[in-house]
Amino acid sequence: MNIKIIALGKIKEKFLKDGIDEFLKRLTPYASVEIVELPAIEIKDEHLTSRVLDEEGDKVLSHIKPQSYVITMEIKGKELSSEEFAQKIESLSNEGISEIIFVIGSSCGISQKVSQRANFKLSMSKMTFLHQFARLILTEQIYRAFKIIKGETYHK
Repeated sequence: MNIKIIALGKIKEKFLKDGIDEFLKRLTPYASVEIVELPAIEIKDEHLTSRVLDEEGDKVLSHIKPQSYVITMEIKGKELSSEEFAQKIESLSNEGISEIIFVIGSSCGISQKVSQRANFKLSMSKMTFLHQFARLILTEQIYRAFKIIKGETYHK
């Protein structure tokens, strides 16, 4: 399984980078995981938010192949338990999906273009997280999903 995480914005905090790197290392026996970090565009005028989101969306879409299965991280997406998330990944694998792309938007959200391209919209929680934290949480949950799929123990 190939997994790509397309994320807008840089991870600046060392502790977050270290955590993400740790889960990427742990994922190596299960899947090929790549993080594509795209620069977020700074919004200096709130009236330009939709235009900026469209520009970011175009950048994101340029990294997505037509046959890729796209999961966007969205506030209004579907919430899944870790077990349900694992079932989703296993089901996609069984259907012959070879690449899953997760998209984490910038602090302003995700463009309508990218949302429309999504095959599935996922919400991490009703709570709002910094997009940098979302990347760490997502990598941990992907790792947890593979441990669940393989029937291996992982702390609860």
